[in-house]
Amino acid sequence: MTSCRRRLLAASLGAALTACAQLAPGPPGASRPAVLAREDLSPGFVGFIGPKAQHAPPFLDTPGTNFYCLRSFLDRRTGATTHQLYVSDSYSGPQRGWNAARDSTRKALPFVSVSRDEITCDSVCSYVEEFAATLPESELRARPDGLAVTFAALSGDQKIIRISGERITAQLAAVDARRNPAQPIAAFGTAPP
Repeated sequence: MTSCRRRLLAASLGAALTACAQLAPGPPGASRPAVLAREDLSPGFVGFIGPKAQHAPPFLDTPGTNFYCLRSFLDRRTGATTHQLYVSDSYSGPQRGWNAARDSTRKALPFVSVSRDEITCDSVCSYVEEFAATLPESELRARPDGLAVTFAALSGDQKIIRISGERITAQLAAVDARRNPAQPIAAFGTAPP
């Protein structure tokens, strides 16, 4: 691959790399993956972005490609939260057209198409697709041992993403900590001595 094509690939994938946080591992002995809280996404929401994990080898040996992560969005006013399993998939060949998701019981999950872009079409076409499945909070809380989501594409391709219990626990703990912050003493109606 020429350096020009590598630069084009890197530029095309730049937006995908900002979708999930690649965080350094926590301190030695840490039991939970780190989750980044982002308050700059929107005045009304806090975003929680879990660490990336590979679902396939990096595309053309490019770091930061073919990954997934958990994302959560907390409404500051209502406390309501939306959780997503976000996926970035880069590949060569016919366009896949990811368009559906289901849980391990084959129940359909709301599918979100984020983007579908052509990287290049020199001798063979290459694409990057970003998509997500919305995960009910009750399902995440009921599956502390982990869960699997199957994505389906118009091409007939399927991709199973297994989310570990540790990732789920860390994501929910980060959201819960922001949703239920410790109340200062004065908030309970008593003044400090």
